[in-house]
Amino acid sequence: MALSQPATFDETWSDERVASYLNRQPVAGENPDFHVLMTAYKHMRPSDFQRLLVLFKAAGRDVHARNQQGRSLLDIVREHPQSSAFVALLSDAS
Repeated sequence: MALSQPATFDETWSDERVASYLNRQPVAGENPDFHVLMTAYKHMRPSDFQRLLVLFKAAGRDVHARNQQGRSLLDIVREHPQSSAFVALLSDAS
C-alpha cells in the first residue's frame, strides 16, 4: 500500500511558492499561459490565485490564453458552480 501525504488546510503559501507556478511547463501543444492558469486554479485558494495573477500580468503573460479547444480559463470556470471568486478575479484581471 502506498503512503499518501496528509491533507493540509489553511496553509499559508509563501510568495515563492505562488511565484513557482509561473514556471510550470505544459505538455506538448498546450499554451504555456493557459497551463499556468489552469494549474493554479486547480491548486490555489482565491487569495493565492489573486497573488499569482499580479505576478502573471507583471511578467507579460496572457490572462486570455486559450487551451487546445479554444477556451480560456474564464470560459471554463464560469461553468463551475462554486467558482464565483475565481470568475471575479479573472474578469478583473482582463
